[in-house]
Amino acid sequence: MVAEVVGSFTAVAALRLKDATSWWDVVNHSAAWQDRIFHFLAALYGIVAAIALVQLVRIQLRVPEYGWTTQKVFHFLNFLVNGVRCLVFIFRRDVQKLSPEIVQHILLDMPSLVFFTTYALLVLFWAEIYYQARAVSTDGLRPSFYTINGVVYAVQLTLWLILWWKPIHIVMILSKMFFAGVSLFAALGFLLYGGRLFLMLQRFPVESKGRRKKLQEVGYVTTICFSCFLVRCIMMCFNAFNKAADLDVLDHPILNLIYYLLVEILPSSLVLFILRKLPPKRGITQYHPIR
Repeated sequence: MVAEVVGSFTAVAALRLKDATSWWDVVNHSAAWQDRIFHFLAALYGIVAAIALVQLVRIQLRVPEYGWTTQKVFHFLNFLVNGVRCLVFIFRRDVQKLSPEIVQHILLDMPSLVFFTTYALLVLFWAEIYYQARAVSTDGLRPSFYTINGVVYAVQLTLWLILWWKPIHIVMILSKMFFAGVSLFAALGFLLYGGRLFLMLQRFPVESKGRRKKLQEVGYVTTICFSCFLVRCIMMCFNAFNKAADLDVLDHPILNLIYYLLVEILPSSLVLFILRKLPPKRGITQYHPIR
């Protein structure tokens, strides 16, 4: 009797698993569903791009006397990344037909590099606040930021040129693993400087103006950004060695939806919402222009 019940339960579980797998495959291989999911992603990216642009305009109207501050550049880069992603997903099927194939990789991967630069800028801003509060010189931070980004773009460009000259599978793996390393580096940057700033703010007097709100802001943004870059790192590792996790193909729309929601759309939306406060008009001490 027990054996029959267990056998029946196993059969039902196997049938449900088969149905779930069948549903996943049907959606993945349906051209209509592929277009729906890619256009849905395009719409989400378009919304985030519009929010970033509106916020950039609001900041400019609030403090027109300042040039390209860190905050303005951050919102502009968010607009750029999400705007390009929106266009890519609108024309996703056409992008897949581009030749040589390296053009496809550039269009799909370049926004990821700019996304890294965008949020590395936030790490730089926090690092400057942290060291200034401790009366430590910040002269080397911006050159380090430019150097790190320059190296990242130079290495990725070199890998693209090699792939263009001679498409080799091992170079493709190296390219994906390189970006996994870059994502891990960004995650650790948020953990290091977000964590340091959070602990420093905790030591401020309880009655300090805005202490609690700033603590929440730093804590939330650190958690969100660390998580999104860590997920991107893990996913890129799977992407490098497992064809079932390939994101650069048309027949993995569900995987694309999950991936881009987790590592770009949701994090960008949440961070833009958390950092929505406009800068003060006068007496700006924490407002840094890009030099």
